[in-house]
Amino acid sequence: MPYRRKTIDPEKIKEQQAICAELFERLTADGRRPLAFVDTYGCQQNEADSEKLRGYLAEMGCGFTQDEFQADVIVVNTCAVREHAEMRVLGNVGALSHAKKARPGQIVAVCGCMVQQEHMAQKLKMSYPVVDLVFGPHELWRFPELLRQVMDARERRDDRRRVFATAKDDGAVAEGIPLRRDGTVKAWLSIMYGCNNFCTYCIVPYVRGRERSRLPEDILREARQLVEEGYKDITLLGQNVNSYGKDLDEPVDFADLLRMVSAIPGDFVLRFMTSHPKDATEKLFRTMAECEKCAHHIHLPVQSGSDRVLKAMNRHYDRAAYLEKVALARRYMPDLVLTTDIIVGFPGETEEEFEDTLSLCEEVRFDAMFTFIYSKRVGTPAASMPDPCTRAEKQLRFDRLTELANRISGEKHRAYEGQTLRVLVDGETGKEPYNLSSRTSGGRLVHLRGDPALIGQFVDAHITTSNTWALYGEVVE
Repeated sequence: MPYRRKTIDPEKIKEQQAICAELFERLTADGRRPLAFVDTYGCQQNEADSEKLRGYLAEMGCGFTQDEFQADVIVVNTCAVREHAEMRVLGNVGALSHAKKARPGQIVAVCGCMVQQEHMAQKLKMSYPVVDLVFGPHELWRFPELLRQVMDARERRDDRRRVFATAKDDGAVAEGIPLRRDGTVKAWLSIMYGCNNFCTYCIVPYVRGRERSRLPEDILREARQLVEEGYKDITLLGQNVNSYGKDLDEPVDFADLLRMVSAIPGDFVLRFMTSHPKDATEKLFRTMAECEKCAHHIHLPVQSGSDRVLKAMNRHYDRAAYLEKVALARRYMPDLVLTTDIIVGFPGETEEEFEDTLSLCEEVRFDAMFTFIYSKRVGTPAASMPDPCTRAEKQLRFDRLTELANRISGEKHRAYEGQTLRVLVDGETGKEPYNLSSRTSGGRLVHLRGDPALIGQFVDAHITTSNTWALYGEVVE
């Protein structure tokens, strides 16, 4: 049975915003505008969460800095998907002791997926005294209240009190949290939260909670506002966007939502991520093909080309089913850009099973592959599976896979040379002679020569050359 969607009372969000107003008075008591630094790790959903954190901080009167030695409030928004990300976070959090020594009144908060794991929250409590506040993804909507608790303790000179809010919860939907986006061209738009898939290697369902969908009218209201504000590249976000709507009372699925957003008047490109292959339907592919604004790009993580490994991963599809989905999507969209995730060295993976992954990649010819060596996650079923393969053997496999991925990507990119493509100019590269960056509808990176005034505009680009990672071209006048 799907998780029954829970919501946060809008009045509670208003209470948080009232606390922001109170904190504004306290933080600016010396007449100086306080500065905040929000440091984000991990996926696009974390980026979207950080926009909410910045929204709250802006309502508290904060300006923003990238320098921890200037910040009055530091918020580190963490990732738990791989061990490397956690070790990087812990190293950087530990280093904040230098900034805090220079600014004794500084408040350091650590939030996000990593701290929702009990053992990591405990590690921060016992070994990182620099941290004043720790809260998981489910408590983000309470950030002003939690920050006030820290400040209250400070004013009482209760230096021993630190605030930890990481109780286990399936999560809820909170509407009305203020947002402060960094860019002006691209925007993330969360449509759902959590995951019900419980892949055996993945910690996300344990830290993000069960799937819960936002109401279509709330999503459409935000999407219309984005278009009115001039955003040209909108990405719908969810751990598994294809599951959208399963917990709603009204009969609306992700393809329906995609069509609704695409119908909003305006010139913009609509993207989404991430899709689970088991839920990618013919209706979705047909909708993408029929909706002019929808990018012909699907990020469809396959993870492995071996049926035994896929079963051990609890992926709910086999190699044949995945290939059938790819063929169907390409029938509807011959120009489809297809990207994927692949895990190398899942516990028990044999050399023959790895060869199955290589052969699948040769057959599908992904436009880009995001490849990872398996990372053991405490609390997941895969963490207790026998794993006789050495790290060195996994690294050799990983190197072979990335070599294949780079070769195919380079071949795919060379096929664009000589073509003229419609692209969205989204920023500057800081390098000459190709000083502008842009993206095709399929998400391919294109470096251009041109006037920075073109940022935020769709232009035609003639592709002159390429490499493994990008296309290069000239603006067609």
